[in-house]
Amino acid sequence: MPQLRLQNLTLGYDRHPAVHHLDGIVNDGALLAVVGPNGAGKSTLFKAIAGTLKPLAGSIKRDGIDGRGIAYLPQVPDIDRSFPIGVYDMVAMGLWRSRGVLGGIAGKDHRAIEAAIAAVGLTGFERRPIGTLSGGQMQRMLFARLVAQDARLILLDEPFAAIDARTSAELLALVQRWHGEGRTVLAALHDVDLVRTAFPETLLLAREPVAWGPTGDVLTIGNLNKARRMCEAFDEAAEACAVAAE
Repeated sequence: MPQLRLQNLTLGYDRHPAVHHLDGIVNDGALLAVVGPNGAGKSTLFKAIAGTLKPLAGSIKRDGIDGRGIAYLPQVPDIDRSFPIGVYDMVAMGLWRSRGVLGGIAGKDHRAIEAAIAAVGLTGFERRPIGTLSGGQMQRMLFARLVAQDARLILLDEPFAAIDARTSAELLALVQRWHGEGRTVLAALHDVDLVRTAFPETLLLAREPVAWGPTGDVLTIGNLNKARRMCEAFDEAAEACAVAAE
């Protein structure tokens, strides 16, 4: 059953396109990697799916999902690590969309937060200030916040970048658990070998779609070279996208 429908989707900033004319369907329960060179438009696409960027043209239809049903981990989370907040309270923020900023936390919520922290291997870190966490511990905490959010659609933008191999492996196991639970997971990734091993479906993006389908069919040498050439040929000074007038 389709959960996301992308129809002639064009995205950009100040009318300058970053993603052109993307069509496709993401089915409920999919585990989809979005792959492409730097500047391919992966982060832009995730912002649009999350609802923080309005399309220049085309549409995104989210079947049966509102904003509360989407959990989004951006590539560079906007978190001030000097802010005096502990791991437990940061993970509890995953409940804000369902409880409201001023909503109280009930007993079952405390259990959900504790379970989320345990799921990422941070039991015992609940009162640790976030400013004292290593990079890997910080990413575990952010994944715990996603667990607490309990969303049907999860967007992960470069979730394994700049963290150690053990943390990457354990967080990947959590992603696969989400997939086993029937959640829909989209992950923007650079590691082609990891995608081939762990993700059954891939979108290869180079500002325009290069290929979308079973990972083995998409990540061919020919397609990867085509994506690289397309991104290298893109003109940052190109005129504003005409579709903005539609």
